[in-house]
Amino acid sequence: MGAQEAVVTITIYHNPKCGTSRNVLAMIRNSGEEPQVIEYLKTPPSRAELVELIARARITPRQVLRRKGTPYDDLALDDPSLTDDQLIDAMMEHPILINRPLVVTPLGVRLCRPSEVVLDILPNPQRGPFVKEDGEVVIDAQGRRVG
Repeated sequence: MGAQEAVVTITIYHNPKCGTSRNVLAMIRNSGEEPQVIEYLKTPPSRAELVELIARARITPRQVLRRKGTPYDDLALDDPSLTDDQLIDAMMEHPILINRPLVVTPLGVRLCRPSEVVLDILPNPQRGPFVKEDGEVVIDAQGRRVG
């Protein structure tokens, strides 16, 4: 019986309209993995899932809030007196407030901004060169990280 490759489970909380999210998804695929893609605007995480993702990423709810293109300002979410629970309540009510992409791999959970952060938690190396949508080279022809 031959050796079997271990099954790697990677999940990306993805917004296909976001260039950073698309770049991260492409880097996951460039490592030879096909992740579970959760379009979190269509299928938001439960409150418990969101709390766990934030804790495992070792960030605060405030650090996962997205301001641009969201009701952040209308909801006055920059108010420092708001508790973590209140910020999570806002994200549950308006999933667009959850910054993306959040990626889960066997090596950890990260908010992948900038997109290269995903390279720190991918179990397998990049299988070829990778260039972001904007033309920035991330992985060279020898599979080495640039920059």
